[in-house]
Amino acid sequence: MAVLPIRIFGDPVLRERAAEVTRFDDALAQLGQDLLDTLRSAAGAAIAGNQVGVLKRLFAFELRGTGEGEEHGDAQDVDRGVYVNPEILETSEEIQEGEEGCLSFPGLFFPTERPLRARIKAYDVRGRELERTGEGLVARMFLHEIDHLNGVLFIDHLARHDRKEAMRRIRAGELEDPGAAARAAASDRPAV
Repeated sequence: MAVLPIRIFGDPVLRERAAEVTRFDDALAQLGQDLLDTLRSAAGAAIAGNQVGVLKRLFAFELRGTGEGEEHGDAQDVDRGVYVNPEILETSEEIQEGEEGCLSFPGLFFPTERPLRARIKAYDVRGRELERTGEGLVARMFLHEIDHLNGVLFIDHLARHDRKEAMRRIRAGELEDPGAAARAAASDRPAV
């Protein structure tokens, strides 16, 4: 198990575009597992390579209670995976607004508009192609993480007044410590 340090807003790697993955090998599979371990440790919903300083196009996710995952012994469905070289194929015109946060902005949550549905194409860590459609939180997570891989942050999607407030809180040093995400795990506002 390797828990990687999460980069916080201000780190320039968060604004860089990640490179396409061309080698599907054991090192990539290990990086995917490290992302999942880091995500669990931070009690987040998803994390992109950029957020741990790795400029490769992949993200890991683990969502509970979406109705789209597998049944486990605890009878709670879990939707998890690592998607490599994801690309958006289609989004709905219908919009959802909901609280959105980010592990690279610990403690900040703001109403953020995203398409209600998104269809993506990606690969697993072994290079098998997959296509997936998500709705609600799943679509939000897909779009948030693909934005990360393109150097786009969730604050870029905020309404002007919310972005201004987010920047005020960041300048005032109001971002929580990175371990705070674990304390917020009981919240219904997952950081993606």
